[in-house]
Amino acid sequence: MRLLNASGCLDALTAPGVAQSLDAFVTKTVTPLPREGNAPTRIAETEAGMLNTIGLANPGIERLVDTVLPVLRTLGVPLWVSVGGFAAAEYAELCQVLDDHSSIEALELNVSCPNVDEAPESAAEIVRNARSATRKPLFAKLSPAVPDIAEVARAAEAAGANGLSLVNTIRGLAIDERTLRPKLSRAAGGYSGPALKPIALAAVHACYSATQIPIVGMGGIVCGRDVLEFVAAGATHVALGTVLFTDPDAPARIRGELAAELAARGFASADDARGVAHDSGSTLSGHAQDMRATVR
Repeated sequence: MRLLNASGCLDALTAPGVAQSLDAFVTKTVTPLPREGNAPTRIAETEAGMLNTIGLANPGIERLVDTVLPVLRTLGVPLWVSVGGFAAAEYAELCQVLDDHSSIEALELNVSCPNVDEAPESAAEIVRNARSATRKPLFAKLSPAVPDIAEVARAAEAAGANGLSLVNTIRGLAIDERTLRPKLSRAAGGYSGPALKPIALAAVHACYSATQIPIVGMGGIVCGRDVLEFVAAGATHVALGTVLFTDPDAPARIRGELAAELAARGFASADDARGVAHDSGSTLSGHAQDMRATVR
């Protein structure tokens, strides 16, 4: 099991030590052209998490390749690049540009950002277009706000996804108690934090049964027990998100807590606990387990 950051929840250029404490660093989502993102206010705290409406602010692919990637390579950790767009062709364009960069281990397809207008094509069509443009492993980042996330996951796998990232934020709203108006400039935003955890666990559990590809579980993880629950639900790896804003030492702390949780339950490693939340009737074959454990 590897520990990553959720895209957009860690700036490795300003906090390189935190990025180096992870097993891989995931960049903020990049788009073909630079984006300033949405107008302020873009972040609001809630009782059990936070809302954001950043709007995919990023320097664009040209600057990422020319300026950002050379610095990220000095971190000495594997790099994943999150890519986004407003049409399937834009995802393919980005994947093609990044295909020859040996320092990039995998590409995460952000097909589910709640803070911008999404591409009109389905997640499967976006994956299919991206697959034709790159040889690198592709992880489809899915939203839990769909009628059947397992169906979406199966379609993404059939289209060529090598893995899944579950889940993206889900749309929520916070009202200012003084003005009784939305706190965020765009009213609703992407909700993350501890309250997202049960939703994310349900998505991981469903997609583990429905597919045979690795899953990066994320959503509300704040301690080692949370990590163990995601692994038990079927996650191959886990990513830390909102917790990194308040606790930059979270990766080291959570590793220690996870080790204690595993030892207390008699597991030699997190891999031994993967999928134990599923009954024996749905146990996967050894071949399927091997597929999940490999980033191809």
